[in-house]
Amino acid sequence: MRTQIEFARAGKITSEMEYVAKSEDLSPELVRDEVARGRMVIPANRVHLEKGLKPIGIGIACRTKINANLGNSALQSDLHCELDKVLCAIQLGADTVMDLSTGKDINTIREHIIAASSVPVGTVPIYQVVEEISDIADMTVQKFLDIVELQASQGVDYMTIHCALLREHLPLVEGRVTGIVSRGGSLIAKWMAVHGEENPLYTHFDDLCDIMRQYDVTWSLGDGLRPGSLADASDEAQFAELRVMGELGRRARERGCQVMIEGPGHVPMDQIERNIRLQQEWCDEAPFYVLGPLVTDVAPGYDHISSAIGAAMAAWYGAAMLCYVTPREHIGLPNLEDVRQGVVAYKIAAHAADVARHRHGARDWDDALSRARFSFDWNEQFRLAIDPETARRMWEEAARPGTSTTSKYCSMCGPKFCSMRLSQDVVELRKEVEEPREITT
Repeated sequence: MRTQIEFARAGKITSEMEYVAKSEDLSPELVRDEVARGRMVIPANRVHLEKGLKPIGIGIACRTKINANLGNSALQSDLHCELDKVLCAIQLGADTVMDLSTGKDINTIREHIIAASSVPVGTVPIYQVVEEISDIADMTVQKFLDIVELQASQGVDYMTIHCALLREHLPLVEGRVTGIVSRGGSLIAKWMAVHGEENPLYTHFDDLCDIMRQYDVTWSLGDGLRPGSLADASDEAQFAELRVMGELGRRARERGCQVMIEGPGHVPMDQIERNIRLQQEWCDEAPFYVLGPLVTDVAPGYDHISSAIGAAMAAWYGAAMLCYVTPREHIGLPNLEDVRQGVVAYKIAAHAADVARHRHGARDWDDALSRARFSFDWNEQFRLAIDPETARRMWEEAARPGTSTTSKYCSMCGPKFCSMRLSQDVVELRKEVEEPREITT
C-alpha cells in the first residue's frame, strides 16, 4: 500500500488529498503537488482513517494549524480528565492533539484519545519506552521499535522521534544556561553518555522509516536541542541538529514517508525570521512545526501569551503548525482551563498569521464580526467569536439589569457614550441636513 507522498509522486490524487483541497479551498492538483514535493503533509494513519479521522493538510499552502498537547503524568490526571481536555481542545479548534502521557495506563489512554479524536493524534514514543523500563540506559533498539509499531497499529498519525541529536552535539550544550530542555532529547543524550555510542534512533533510522511507511505515520523529527531560554536561542547546538534533521527528512521522503520538522522553543523576536529561513533552506521547505516560540522568559503563568506572540511571528514567516503553550507550561501539568487558554491564544496567533498571509477567506471572518459589532448584533458577535462561550459570559456578567442582546451599547460605554451608535447618528443627521428641501415661492 502506498503512502500519501508515494501516491502524490505517482500523480495520484487520493480521497484524503481531495478532502484537504476542499477544506482549504485549494485545487486537488495543488495539494497533490505540495505533498509530492514534501512541502505539505497529510498525517493520516490508515488505522485512524478507519476510525473516523478527518484528514488535514499541514504546509505553507494551507491555513496555519495548531496542536494541543495533552496526556497524564506519573503524578496527576486520569483517563476522564484527559478525554475532557481532548474534547475541549477540538471544540475550540485544535487541528491536532498530542498524547504525551508519561504515567500509568498509557495504552488505554491513547486508545481512547484516538477513538475520541476526529483530528490527527501525535505521540512521543520514547515516553512509553521509559515508562516500561527501569532506566533509559536499559533501552534497546528493539524495545523502541516495538513501541513505535504498537503505537502505529493503534492509529497514531504522527510521531515525534529525536533522531537528529548526535554524540558530537553533546559538548555544544555544556555552556548553555538551561542545557537540554527537551524530555526526549535529554533521555537520548543520557543513553549516549552511558553507552558511549551514537544515537540508536539515528543509526536505525531506516528501520523506523519502514514502520512509519507501513501505516503512513508522518515523521515529526524532534528537536532535542531546542533552546529552553533566550540565552540559548540560535546557538551552535540548535543549528547543528537542524542540519541533521534536513538530512534525515530527505532520507525519510526517499523511503516513502511524510516529514515535518520541529522547531524552538525560546527565541527573541529579532531571531525568529532567521530561524524560519534556515529551516526552510536546510530542510527543503518541509512543514515547520514550532513550539511557541516564547519571546521572553519572565512570564511563568502567562506563557501562553508570551509564546503566542512568537507563534504569530513564526507563522507569518512560514511556520506551518504551532504547538500551543499553556499558562502552566513551566509550572505543572495543564488542567482543563489551561488547555482552553492555550488553544484560544494559539487560534488567535494562527488566524492573525493567516490574515497577514492572505489565506483565502481568513479576513472574511474578521469583516463579518466587525459588521455584526457595528450593527449591535450581539448574538452574531458571540457566534463568530473564537471562543463564543467566553464572549457571551463576559457580556452577560457586565450587562446591567434591563440590558438585552438588542441593546445598542455595551457596559464599556453605556447608552450615552457609545461611539458606534453616535457614529450611526451622525450619518442619519447628515442625511437630514443635506436632503434637498422643496423651495416654495
